[in-house]
Amino acid sequence: MGTLLSPPPNKLLISADEMAAAERHLSKSDAVMKRLIKTYARCTIGQSRRDPFHVLCTSIISQQLSVKAADTIQARVATAVLAGAKFMPAHFIDAEHALLRAAGLSNAKAKWLIGIAQAVHSGEFSFAKLRRMDDESAIEALDALPGIGRWTAEMYLMFALARLDIFSLGDVGLRNGVNRLYNNGEKLDDEATLAIAARWAPYRSIASWYLWRAMEAAPKVG
Repeated sequence: MGTLLSPPPNKLLISADEMAAAERHLSKSDAVMKRLIKTYARCTIGQSRRDPFHVLCTSIISQQLSVKAADTIQARVATAVLAGAKFMPAHFIDAEHALLRAAGLSNAKAKWLIGIAQAVHSGEFSFAKLRRMDDESAIEALDALPGIGRWTAEMYLMFALARLDIFSLGDVGLRNGVNRLYNNGEKLDDEATLAIAARWAPYRSIASWYLWRAMEAAPKVG
């Protein structure tokens, strides 16, 4: 199924010209973004191809886990289902639930992976159709899958489909970044946060990447 979503060989999901246009827009419309772009160089969203089914699987496995724990369990699951470096629907549609649990997955995550694999394998869910949808329709389609909530769907659109104009209100890092860089650390409500993000359109995904980099580099409090 991954080939349905992959661009032609050697073609970036977001071209250098598109990324340069995004940087110009963000720098012109927002002084904070101008500073962040100078500090953290070029955004890496859309600079590599990622298999759509594999991304969904790893998103589910990593939910509510540290990066280290998620990587460990992902490796165990891959070994258990003989997946190698990439998960495919065939690895899960006939997988024993107990096998996935023994690899470290919760009961719910094991069910979700099997359910998504079955939906993709049967054609109930199509990555080709997903790619043709507008952002909100794609988020709703992903949200309807077992184990995929709105935040996971938004991250998927950003990093697997390289959609340029996604901003996730439910992302704690982004909210903290906006609060810190635009309101002296004081909490902004949804309306005020969206008003700030609106100035970044149609490149809110790119702006989000810079906010994440800034928060990673920010001194930890407490």
